[in-house]
Amino acid sequence: MTPWERFATVARGGVADKIPVAFIVDSPWIPGFFGIDTLDYFLRLDEWLRVNLALRERFPEIAWIPGFWIEYGMAAEPSVFGARIVWHHDQAPSIEHVPGGLATLLQFEPADPYKHGLMPLVLQRYADAEKRLLPEGLNIKMVAARGPLAVAGWLVGITELLIGLKTEPESYARLLDTITTTIIAWLRAQLSVLRAPEGLLVLDDIVGMLSPKLFEQFARPYFSRIFGEFRGLIRVYHNDTPCPRLLESLATLGFDVFNFSHEMDIADVQAKMPRIALMGNVPTLDVMVRGTPAQAEAWARECIRKTNGRGLILSAGGGVSPGTPAETIESVVKATGAR
Repeated sequence: MTPWERFATVARGGVADKIPVAFIVDSPWIPGFFGIDTLDYFLRLDEWLRVNLALRERFPEIAWIPGFWIEYGMAAEPSVFGARIVWHHDQAPSIEHVPGGLATLLQFEPADPYKHGLMPLVLQRYADAEKRLLPEGLNIKMVAARGPLAVAGWLVGITELLIGLKTEPESYARLLDTITTTIIAWLRAQLSVLRAPEGLLVLDDIVGMLSPKLFEQFARPYFSRIFGEFRGLIRVYHNDTPCPRLLESLATLGFDVFNFSHEMDIADVQAKMPRIALMGNVPTLDVMVRGTPAQAEAWARECIRKTNGRGLILSAGGGVSPGTPAETIESVVKATGAR
């Protein structure tokens, strides 16, 4: 099996020939790892293609999620709602809150991903990238989007959002509905420009900050819509905010794979989400960045022990953080030989 085939098999509830290893990687890590300018990574297709292909060659046993990801940090979704994007040579872009906040945002209709913000640029880059990849026997397997609460947090600020869910629930429900409609259209547009996509990734850590009551009011309706729109594809949900109180509720939203915080014990997560493939959960900073290869391998082996390797996709407890060295990544792969 290829790394992708292992990942896809376990994601769909099957058993692979060995435990898959997969990592979420994007512009906060890749340019630094290869020692290139972040703006070159975004703007030069040849450079972007070179380093993404180099990842496959450097780590042949790993499935990169979503893989060949065309992204501008977290800027694509906020850009269609008027957020100002601040660019940097040595890190992913920053995003400024929308002036006027909620009152301004409530005037927006759902965005058209073929016309608005950075989205058309991403779509064109996907089309161009696949033209280069297909002759090599490769295609882009997955697309991605930030979730509605994460996007709202960038637009108004996380503190303002969390307070507003309590003080102005009807207005924030309207905003989240507009954002959700945009996200569904955005994912569909990305899928439409690829030859044979198989999955999608939704990233939203803000869900983990909600109480069970607020989850039912402001997460379930929107995430159920998103995941329900894409039945048949592999649906991966990333949320590395510790949220043990929400695990059983999260398991009913309709995703197939959960990438979660190392601060939640993987055995407990598996007990509460028995039909979800678990993608994790070696600590991203304390072990993957600041630890030793031996510590990374030991943590990965413990994940295997606690789950008996069932429904497990070894990974970090979140995306790969800036500064993560090759050695700790390789040590997670090494652990799969000690099942």
